[in-house]
Amino acid sequence: MTESAALDSAADAAVGAAAERLHAALVENRPCAPVRDLIGDRDITLAYAVQQQLNAHRLEAGAVVVGRKIGATSVAVQQQLGVDTPDLGVLFDDMEYDASAPVDISGLLQPKVEGEIAFVLGADLDQGDLDLEQVAAAVAYAVAAIEVCDSRIADWDISFADTVADNASAGGYVLGTDRRTLDGSDGRGAFVPKDAAMTMTVTGQDDSVGTGAASLGDPLIALQWLARQARDLGDPLRAGQVVLSGALGPMRPAAPGADVELAIDGLGSVALSFSKKES
Repeated sequence: MTESAALDSAADAAVGAAAERLHAALVENRPCAPVRDLIGDRDITLAYAVQQQLNAHRLEAGAVVVGRKIGATSVAVQQQLGVDTPDLGVLFDDMEYDASAPVDISGLLQPKVEGEIAFVLGADLDQGDLDLEQVAAAVAYAVAAIEVCDSRIADWDISFADTVADNASAGGYVLGTDRRTLDGSDGRGAFVPKDAAMTMTVTGQDDSVGTGAASLGDPLIALQWLARQARDLGDPLRAGQVVLSGALGPMRPAAPGADVELAIDGLGSVALSFSKKES
């Protein structure tokens, strides 16, 4: 065996072990140790390979991909998580919550919430230059969204590689019902994501405030980054998918019994509550 083949074999083994560690945490609903001891803390290629294997388990169990999420797009969240670049994860059909009923917090490990703008795509983003004009034209509409982040890594002790491997710490989300087009074709004028002001309140905590500009300067830039990354990874964005474009302010912990209310200028509001722990 050549040295390169040995290294490839070792990398494959490390990726497999990391994916199994995270999958066990997901299935058993218990936090696990970080996986950076297996794949390093900055190896993006290995981290996404772990994510793909982890998500393959969900697909095999019958889950359906409905979209993507972009993580660590704001300076505030990057500082909280100790990372300095965005990442991406996959949204599955069982991740969308119904705002009319409390989220069962027993099914989550250590949830935190973020206020975001979600884009629902009306066209594939798999061809061409994927410039901002093309990306914006592919958006059917935008809505307010609360993302529930949930790390499988104990105590959120994550490096960049850990959160990428862990499907970008995806947990769930709820979408608002006030749909806005970017070009004003809905008769309400063009919606400009980067200028939208956001306020998120969470029971017992300081408000999380920000604007669309907090997400890489413009949520459309974040969407463009995602479209290019997803295509490079061989799984481009498709029409009908939901994209959570990144936090507009700091994330907040979601304690049992907490109520979350999000308001974004031009997109209205959406709320979510969490169940209390059983006694």
